[in-house]
Amino acid sequence: MEGEMNIYYDEEGDFLEITSGDLSNTYSKNLGDGVFEIIDEKTGEVKGISVFKFKSRTRDLKGISLPFKFSISSKII
Repeated sequence: MEGEMNIYYDEEGDFLEITSGDLSNTYSKNLGDGVFEIIDEKTGEVKGISVFKFKSRTRDLKGISLPFKFSISSKII
């Protein structure tokens, strides 16, 4: 996943989704245990990930504050 990443968290449903780019032609692949990859139908590129029961899985982690947005860029210098 390259470029700006969007992070969506639904507190009531305890659902986290991290995506990047255009999602109009994607499908979700079930990885098991409530985790899904979001995959571009044409290129096979992973465009995101969805996690059900996110907070309950990360109870012991401190400092998680959702929602938030960030971007990642990689430049070779």
